[in-house]
Amino acid sequence: MFKIVDTLIKRYFSNEEVVVFLLLMIATLCAIAFWGGILAPVLIAIVLAFLLQGMVDRLKKMGMGHTLSVFVVFFAFLAACTVFVGMMVPIIWRQAVRLVQDAPRMFTDIRDAIQAFAEGHSDFVNEAAINEVINSLANESTHLGQWLVSFSLSSIPSLFSLMIYLVLVPLVMFFLLKDQKKVLEYMTSWLPKERRMMRNIAHEMNDQIANYIRGKFIEMLLVGAVTYVVFLIFGLKYAELLALLVGLSVLIPYIGAAAVTVPVVIVAFYQFGTDSQFIYVVVAYLIIQALDGNVLVPLLFSEAVNLHPLAIIIAVLFFGGIWGFWGIFFAIPLATLVKAIITAWPDREHFA
Repeated sequence: MFKIVDTLIKRYFSNEEVVVFLLLMIATLCAIAFWGGILAPVLIAIVLAFLLQGMVDRLKKMGMGHTLSVFVVFFAFLAACTVFVGMMVPIIWRQAVRLVQDAPRMFTDIRDAIQAFAEGHSDFVNEAAINEVINSLANESTHLGQWLVSFSLSSIPSLFSLMIYLVLVPLVMFFLLKDQKKVLEYMTSWLPKERRMMRNIAHEMNDQIANYIRGKFIEMLLVGAVTYVVFLIFGLKYAELLALLVGLSVLIPYIGAAAVTVPVVIVAFYQFGTDSQFIYVVVAYLIIQALDGNVLVPLLFSEAVNLHPLAIIIAVLFFGGIWGFWGIFFAIPLATLVKAIITAWPDREHFA
């Protein structure tokens, strides 16, 4: 047994670079696991800096200086965020309030429709199962009101945290963009001089993560905008709110699209009932999801993501269970990182 362990250590951990990289990975995982909440503003700033770095590079190629490019991109980003928040947040907030107020009536309509269907097809439908579904809907309607009261009371400290994020995230993002070279030089000064494996992994992951974040942002905007236009054409209620949810759902591969389908179908059924308009809305929404998964995603991520769908689903469940939202958001880059490490990990033959 000890001989086997000794052989594995000599084969895979006989190089200084490998040992340092392994310790660095363990330290990073521990830091995120234990202090992920504290480091959340830094993580968000890193994501936004990756998103904006491409625009900074384009301005520099056009002849603009580095500092001026950072200032232009940074303040343009702040202006866009301010306009979006000022225009969209009040609308979305009003629609969310109306949706919450209409939720009990939605549950009642669904319950009545299920009950009417059961009465008309009593030979094929189990009455006990229908009653159980109806009771569950009634309980969910009651729990919704209780949850809203508790949420409104518990949201006060989160508003204070939001104010802190609004200050820290832009500040950290600005310095990451401005002093990126200095930060990287300082971090790499602690690493071994011979770090071929680390360079290979770093170069691959830098391209992967940057392309993934930018691609997700573009996908979110396109899917949300197209969904909003379609819902507006059909006159669906809460179009802005539902389009925002559909746009955000692309952050969670496969699972997000399935989850956001439920409120879309419920609202469409509440508004149109069993009319043909309900079928048209659902079909149009499913077409958008199909185009997103089969056309848009391959165009945006054909080079950035080369993983099997099963591996993506497992990564989403695993990393999401460990790190919550950020684990879900970075599930694909993290899975790609694991794949890159396995591919680049040297064996004894490299050092013979």
